[in-house]
Amino acid sequence: MIPIVSVVGKSGAGKTTLIEKVIPELNRRGYRVATIKHNIHGFDIDHEGKDSWRHKRAGAHTVVIASPRRVAMIEDIDKDHNIAELSDKYIKDADIILVEGYKGNPYPKIEVNRTEMKQGLLCTNDDNLIAIVSDHKLDIDVPCLDINDISGVVDIIEERFLQL
Repeated sequence: MIPIVSVVGKSGAGKTTLIEKVIPELNRRGYRVATIKHNIHGFDIDHEGKDSWRHKRAGAHTVVIASPRRVAMIEDIDKDHNIAELSDKYIKDADIILVEGYKGNPYPKIEVNRTEMKQGLLCTNDDNLIAIVSDHKLDIDVPCLDINDISGVVDIIEERFLQL
C-alpha cells in the first residue's frame, strides 16, 4: 500500500506552493512521488479541435493519449471518486502519494495556514493532523513548521511514512 499524505488548508493558503516545493525534495532523497489534486469545480485537459477531443465528442467513453514520454487518459465517470479509489485505480509506481484537496479525508494531514488568511485551522488532532506549516507559530499538539522549512516538512513525511 502506497502511503498517502494530504495537504489541506483554506483556498489561497499555499497548498499547491507547498506541494511543488516538497516534491523536488522528496525526489532528491530518492522517492517517486504521485499526486492527486481534487478540483470540485471540474477541469478540462482536452481542447476543442484536437484529435482526442474529437474522439470524446464522437462518443468514446475513454480516450488515452500516448507519446514516448507521457500518457494521459480522459474517462467519463459516474461519481466523484475518493482518494482510495483513485490511488488504487491509477497510481501503481510511486513511493508516496501527496493529495491536495479532499479536506474531510481520513488520511494523515499537513495543514497550511498563513496569517494573512485571518482564519483558524481546519483540522485538529482528531482529523489525523500530523503537522502545521505556517508563517506564524501556533499553539497546537503537532509540529508547527515554518512555511519555508521544506526540509523539515519532508523530514516528517520521511520519518513517518517512508522509512521501513
